Amino acid sequence: MFVLCNEKTRFPIKIWLEDESRLEESCLEQAYHLSQLPFLHKWVCLMPDTHTGKGMPIGGVIALEDVVIPNAVGVDIGCGMDFIPTNIRVEDVRGILTGNGTLIQAIIGNIMRSVPLNMERYKVPQESEVLDQAKREMEKYEEDKELLPLIDDGYFQVGSLGGGNHFIELQEDQEGFLCIMIHSGSRHLGKEICDYFHNKARWLNRTWYSEVKDEYHLAFLPVHTKEGQQYINWMNLAMDYAFENRARMLDKTCTVVKELIEKHTGLTVEFGQEINCHHNYAALENHYNKNVWVHRKGATRVREGEMAVIPGAMGSYSYVVEGRGSRESFHTSSHGAGRSYSRSGAMRAFSTEQVMAD
Repeated sequence: MFVLCNEKTRFPIKIWLEDESRLEESCLEQAYHLSQLPFLHKWVCLMPDTHTGKGMPIGGVIALEDVVIPNAVGVDIGCGMDFIPTNIRVEDVRGILTGNGTLIQAIIGNIMRSVPLNMERYKVPQESEVLDQAKREMEKYEEDKELLPLIDDGYFQVGSLGGGNHFIELQEDQEGFLCIMIHSGSRHLGKEICDYFHNKARWLNRTWYSEVKDEYHLAFLPVHTKEGQQYINWMNLAMDYAFENRARMLDKTCTVVKELIEKHTGLTVEFGQEINCHHNYAALENHYNKNVWVHRKGATRVREGEMAVIPGAMGSYSYVVEGRGSRESFHTSSHGAGRSYSRSGAMRAFSTEQVMAD
């Protein structure tokens, strides 16, 4: 870890990398913008997988006094990981043939038929305890009439994967056991909430003649204002929805795995400890004797003893991790492997054939 503190910083920037050369120039520029925020608490944190985002770097962590910033949470509110191990050795299922190819291929095919992928959704509304609760507490949301249709729409998306870098993956751990990992978030709900409140914050910041420049894309809402409380209500709804979304997909995936393995092998499938964690959110926490709103955008909270998941790049190792109580990072770990290319850059650099062969 090294620290940047120069004429461009109002507060220090702590970076969990070997040196500045590992950072994109645009990512560093965004970190400088964060360091100028007048309500920042202590310092800016950049995790090892940091790269340029919208307004705030992915892999960035900031603690703010009495303020929330929609773009510092991002458009996929509550995006995160869900992981569960099994008692099944991969070598015991790898070579088994079924009427639909190998057993692994049959499992993958059934998962893809059970869970809507990319922009697909369910044709009929699904059960959702989170959305049912939102309807019972409609007084928390009814002020923002433009967003209300998202609640009914959410019933058609809960338990669906989404696009981008979201995935459902069958994995083999270091002891040879089959594991399941899912990466997904709040679907359309989170994006609409972020965009709506970012635009509302921009208008209010201009009204207040805020010193936070509009081109930084870091418009803020004080938590004591009506708008700040409304954003927190909607953000928490999206977080709960994302958590339920991952859990619903994991349930369906586990059902497919259990049914097909037990049918074709006679083995009894058992599942271990589930880890379901966010890496795009803001939460009120106490750090250095002050209650602050910690924004983690592409970063995961791991207090001492707390478990989390860091997925690797496609085809490489992922990690289950346990917090060590790092105060300087506000008890945070990276959320992924980082990147050497943007998504569009990777598509230009590598052909489909190269990726399949790899």
